[in-house]
Amino acid sequence: MERMLISGGNGFLGSHLVDKAISGGIDVTVVDDLSTSKKRQIPKEATFIKKSIEDFQTSEKFDYVVHLAARPSPEDYMQNPLSTIDSNDIGTRRMLEIARMGKSIFMYTSTSEVYGDPKVLPIPEDYFGYVNPNGVRSCYDESKRFSEALIKAYERQFDLDVRIQRPFNVYGPRIREDGFYGRVIPRFIDQALNGKPLTVHGDGKQTRSYLYYTDWIEATWKFLKVPDAKGEVLNIGAKDEITVLDLAKKIISITDSRSRIVHMEPRAEDPKRRSADSTKAKEVLGWTPRTGLESGLEMTVRWLKDR
Repeated sequence: MERMLISGGNGFLGSHLVDKAISGGIDVTVVDDLSTSKKRQIPKEATFIKKSIEDFQTSEKFDYVVHLAARPSPEDYMQNPLSTIDSNDIGTRRMLEIARMGKSIFMYTSTSEVYGDPKVLPIPEDYFGYVNPNGVRSCYDESKRFSEALIKAYERQFDLDVRIQRPFNVYGPRIREDGFYGRVIPRFIDQALNGKPLTVHGDGKQTRSYLYYTDWIEATWKFLKVPDAKGEVLNIGAKDEITVLDLAKKIISITDSRSRIVHMEPRAEDPKRRSADSTKAKEVLGWTPRTGLESGLEMTVRWLKDR
């Protein structure tokens, strides 16, 4: 039986990957300190170790080592800059060493934030980014960039099979409705369902492209399994942009809410536009997003209503 180690496996994306792996007959071990989760949400079939990845060590061997542990919410990581850096520095090194000793396939979930405020759209993987290394968001985006450099160093020095993905604003069931993950979609839906004002940072003209979680799972699984993907860096995201203001209006319409929209102070160094060029993922994985935004939002609304 194949074995998989997943850091941050109790989180939004991680828990869905755990389900996929177990359904595929893989023995799964999850390391998670629950610092960004409300409760345990992985099945009992998974071995669960409650520990921060920075403090985790093991001599066990795994076929796959997947590093997901991170603090992805701007509000959270700007308040906890050092622990944010630790998960992308010490945590990545811990997971790389486990993969090196076990000759594992190593996958890192980076972020579209490595591109900063891009000057090229849609963003291809060979765009180096426009990032402030000293800004309030640098603890996250620069430590993610450092992680990528560290991972490629392990590939070059130890011939480790490494794979780096850069997700673009994934959403769907199990994402925290309080917006803790920095995801605007669950926050807007929760506000709309409860008749509260939808809080838009700045003028709302900033754009994002959103990806439904099932598309992310499909891409991630293919990325892990494709034999000739060693060393690849892939965007996992959608091309279509929507302004945050139009997103708020769309969610009000879908939820049939009477909520109004209110504007708050803009977030510091918030990128103005974000759109994924996923051409390379199509070439390497044969993958393109399948779920449109309208459909994904409707399914996410139903899930939150059921809660």
